[in-house]
Amino acid sequence: MDNSQPQHTVVSIEGVAKSYWRGGQVVPVLEDISLDIERGEFLALMGPSGSGKSTLLNLIAGIDSVDAGSIIVDGVNIVGLDESELADWRAAHVGFIFQFYNLIPVLTAFENVELPLLLTSLSRRERREHVQAALSVVSLQDRMDHYPSQLSGGQQQRVAIARAIVSDPSILVADEPTGDLDRISAGEILGLMGRLNSEFGKTIIMVTHDPRAAEKAHTIRYLEKGVMVDVHP
Repeated sequence: MDNSQPQHTVVSIEGVAKSYWRGGQVVPVLEDISLDIERGEFLALMGPSGSGKSTLLNLIAGIDSVDAGSIIVDGVNIVGLDESELADWRAAHVGFIFQFYNLIPVLTAFENVELPLLLTSLSRRERREHVQAALSVVSLQDRMDHYPSQLSGGQQQRVAIARAIVSDPSILVADEPTGDLDRISAGEILGLMGRLNSEFGKTIIMVTHDPRAAEKAHTIRYLEKGVMVDVHP
């Protein structure tokens, strides 16, 4: 199979389908999805609950596997990778931002951000430099020794974003990143994500229900019952 793709395209999805078994029946979640995402793009995926947004995000991030089709990320067709190869690929190429932060309570902000780097060959000094740089980007270098319980929700999400960018991934995937935040904190997080995109050139793929959040994206794509539609349903 020819895995080549234009230099500006970082994610190329072709004919992707995904179903799940529920109650002994096959339930289609995604049908014949094709989508190209350019390097440096900020894409929002919108649609009603159950439309397949998070499933598509998980497929792009290599968390879940397709039933059919191909997903090429940064020149690699991840559909052809085994579990071990996929784990290594995710660690090197994907930064995750979750709705509920997914920080480890017994680790400090510094230690939470450092976690992805423990799988690399970086020295302790190099890891510290990377972590400090990532925390500086999210303006939390003065909170690096704080535990999650000592931080506000917005600060915890900023730690999670620092963890997502610390390994300089090819793409950032964000699943409802402002869904658990008040309006002010949500605005700060969206502003930070906008900076990561505009100043640092990060490619961001964000699932959101919030039209205000989607407005920060360059492009909005809509899913309706597992199918990509051209306009808001």
